[in-house]
Amino acid sequence: MTEITRWVRFEHQGQAGFGRLDGEGVAVHTGDLFGAPRPTGQTLPRAGLKLLAPVRPGKVLALWNNYLALAAKLGLADPAEPLYFMKAPSSCLDPEASIIAPAGQGKIVFEGELAVVIGRRAKAVSEAQALQHVFGYTCCNDVTAAEVLNRDASFAQWVRAKSYDTFCPLGPCIATGLDPTTLSVKTWLDGQLRQDYPVADIRFSVPRLVSLISHDMTLEPGDVILCGTSVGVGSMKPGQTVAVEIEGIGRLTNRFETAD
Repeated sequence: MTEITRWVRFEHQGQAGFGRLDGEGVAVHTGDLFGAPRPTGQTLPRAGLKLLAPVRPGKVLALWNNYLALAAKLGLADPAEPLYFMKAPSSCLDPEASIIAPAGQGKIVFEGELAVVIGRRAKAVSEAQALQHVFGYTCCNDVTAAEVLNRDASFAQWVRAKSYDTFCPLGPCIATGLDPTTLSVKTWLDGQLRQDYPVADIRFSVPRLVSLISHDMTLEPGDVILCGTSVGVGSMKPGQTVAVEIEGIGRLTNRFETAD
């Protein structure tokens, strides 16, 4: 069995760092997480650290209509190729930080998802080679301003609706050594389970996604692919808390607030 390793980014005494979760502590590392990270020999108590988004992606690619159960519920046709959009990297948010509603943009929706973190440059790779370019996996809440998406009948505003600041919470860690086909995604709204779906219901598997997208554009270390969501998405009200949990990765928790 492959050993699962969990990597986190953190803030300690005003400085950002990264390391490997080790029980109740974090073994601090230096260098390049996606290259050859080196242990410093220092271990910090997990309880004393502020966790940051575990990766700072150069680009975030997100899938639409990639789970069979949701497609069946919505009556969506089977796409011949992955349907995806981009979220601005500036939308990425730390665990425990607040999702902020943009003023006047109506209903805001949560979507719990598995996120794939690229660890090695991938350009036109085969499906058989694709997992060699995956570093690991994390949780994501693909937050959406639902009313913005189709506000203009002439142009679907996917990027705008998905890219407001704070609309891409990631974390709490990047887990390596997982088999995504064995995982389930659970999403709670104020402690009530709203989503619970198996990644095995995915239409385009992780290796197929990485391969096909890498033929469209080069994937760089740190880039993130959001695998899409399934049934159970819903709207949030200010003051509510959303938690996305995937076994082996952990729980990503964020409160939804209005701007001051």
